[in-house]
Amino acid sequence: MMETLAIGDLAARSGVAPSALRYYEREGLIRSTRTGGNQRRYHRSELRRVAFIKIAQQVGVSLDEIREALAELPEERTPTKADWARLSAHWRGKLEERILLMQRLRDQLTGCIGCGCLSLQRCNLINPADRLAARGTGPQMIVNPPE
Repeated sequence: MMETLAIGDLAARSGVAPSALRYYEREGLIRSTRTGGNQRRYHRSELRRVAFIKIAQQVGVSLDEIREALAELPEERTPTKADWARLSAHWRGKLEERILLMQRLRDQLTGCIGCGCLSLQRCNLINPADRLAARGTGPQMIVNPPE
């Protein structure tokens, strides 16, 4: 018989609150079985899924994207290194874009972030006559920097 964890044990091991674990389960991201007393029991392999969800959320992956990815993983066994490599390759481009965006934000945060607000004196140098407005809404110097 496969070792299982109570929700409190899974929460303690994963660093995720029981309420979040119940939410993940309702959303179909993780699975549990029930005891005769209707208590949740999680297979140890769910720890890896919860860790994946936690990390993916921290880098900005949506729950819908996480659900899609987890649907590709095997249900009856712990995912292998190859399973995770295949899954992470799918997000590599998206993560690279996010990294570039974060670097631009870091590098420009202390100055103008190109929002087109014209509220900083310096904006007259970076965005005279609000020329960035023609490129679109939002922080154009960050999301759509000039080549």
